[in-house]
Amino acid sequence: MEPVRTCVGCRTRATRSTLLRVVVQNELLVFDEKAVMPGRGAWVHPTSDCVDTARRRRAFTRALRVPASVDFAESDIQTIEKRLNGYGNKVNGSK
Repeated sequence: MEPVRTCVGCRTRATRSTLLRVVVQNELLVFDEKAVMPGRGAWVHPTSDCVDTARRRRAFTRALRVPASVDFAESDIQTIEKRLNGYGNKVNGSK
């Protein structure tokens, strides 16, 4: 049985393989592609709706217990936009 996590955007439960993990590194939010980076993680569906909702509600900062000043690096914003547009469909290290 696969682990279940809650999306911080839409607050629905889903299997870990269908969600992206987000962690804080050097005071920036980064996507943890393989879900192996150290530290507290927050999970989100790889859709623009869930990511935007989570950012608007400041769900990442609450879930990760970090100051409200942290946000995504520009490279991670571009990475998620490419993923949402269908480029690089690998999620959580899947092949």
